[in-house]
Amino acid sequence: MDWTTRDIGLFRGVPQAENFRRMASVTPCRRINRAEVAHPFPEGDAMFRLPQYFDALGETHDLAAFLQDVTTTGLMVLHKGEKVYENYWNGNRADTQVAIFSCTKSFVSTLVACALRDGHIASLDDLADKYAPELKGSGYEGVRIEDILQMSSGVRWNEDYGDPDSDVAKFAAAYLEPASFDEVCASLPREHAPGTYNRYNTCDTHVLGMVVSRAVGQSLTDYLQQQIWDVLGMEDDAFMLVDGKGVEAAGMGLQVTLRDMAKLGQLMLRGGLSPDGAQLLPDGWISGCSTASKSHLRPGKRPNASYPWGYGYQWWLPDDSGAFSALGVYHQMIWVDPVRDVVIAKTTAYPAFGQDHDDENRVDALHFAACHSIAKAAAGK
Repeated sequence: MDWTTRDIGLFRGVPQAENFRRMASVTPCRRINRAEVAHPFPEGDAMFRLPQYFDALGETHDLAAFLQDVTTTGLMVLHKGEKVYENYWNGNRADTQVAIFSCTKSFVSTLVACALRDGHIASLDDLADKYAPELKGSGYEGVRIEDILQMSSGVRWNEDYGDPDSDVAKFAAAYLEPASFDEVCASLPREHAPGTYNRYNTCDTHVLGMVVSRAVGQSLTDYLQQQIWDVLGMEDDAFMLVDGKGVEAAGMGLQVTLRDMAKLGQLMLRGGLSPDGAQLLPDGWISGCSTASKSHLRPGKRPNASYPWGYGYQWWLPDDSGAFSALGVYHQMIWVDPVRDVVIAKTTAYPAFGQDHDDENRVDALHFAACHSIAKAAAGK
C-alpha cells in the first residue's frame, strides 16, 4: 500500500462539522486503491422522488428540512441494486472521500467473515487471544470472537465522545503520538462476563482487526483491498488511518466515498453475493449481522444501556423490521432493508454530536424513521 499523510484537522480545534468532512490525521494513512474493474450502480427509476414527510417520535417531520438541519453531506438510495437517488451538499461531491468513523466497524466485520470463509479463522467460538496472543492477561483473554463481534466482550470501556478523559479519547490520541492501538486494547480490564452484556466499544472492533490481521498474515488494508475493494468493484481510492506504529484504526479509520459505502450495503442486501455472483460470505453470516441472537442484544431499552438499539455482528438493529444499519459518529450510516430491497448510504456532519446522549439517540431515531420512509417510497410499499 502507498503511504500518504493527509493535512486534516482532527483534535486541532477545527469545528466538528468541518472535522467530519476533512477527517483528521496528523499521522499517515494507508491507501486502498480503487478496483481495476469498477462496478458502478446502474441507473434506476429517474422519476423517483424522496418523500416529503416522515413520522418519528410522535411528530410529522419535513424530510428536506431534516436533511438540512442535521447537515447532510451526501445521500444515495438504491432499489433492487439500481441507483434511484444521489445528491451531495455542503461542498461534497461524488468523489469526496468522507471519514465514516464507526461505519468502518461493519467493513471490518466483513473481513472477519472472509477470514472465516477461507479457514484462516477456524470458528467464531475461537478465543481472540488464540490469534493475538498479546491480549493474554487483558480483559480480552478467553473471550470468543463472536462475543466481540456482538460488542459483548465484557471489557471495561467508556465511549463518551464528549469526555476528554474517556477511553475512546485516549484511544484516539494514538493518532497524535507514536502510540499503539494494540497496546491500548491489551491494557483494558474485564468488567462483565463475556457474552452477557452489550456495551459499545471501539476497542472490540480493533481487536477484531488484530485477529484478522494475525490470522491472514496481512495488514488490514491489504486484506481489505483484496477481499472487498477489488471484488466489489469499488470506484474510488480509500484511506485508513493508522497509529504511530503503522497499525490501522480498525474501529474508526476508513475514509471512503458515498457510492463505495453503498456497495457494502448492497453486498449485505444480496446475501453476500458479489457483483459477479460469487458467494463471499459464509452461511449464516447475514443472519448474524441482522438479528439479535441473545436477549441482551435485542432492540429496546435495556438496563444500563445508553441507547435502545439492538446489535448484530458489528451492525445495528434499529427495530424488529429486518432492517439493519452501520453507524458512525456525526451520523454516518449504511441502511440495509432486505424486505424492501433498498440500501441507503448517508454522510452527515451533525455539529452537535457528542454533546448529549439523549440528542444522539433522538437524531438516530429520526434517521431510522427517515430511512424507513425513503425505503417505503423507493419500493412503492
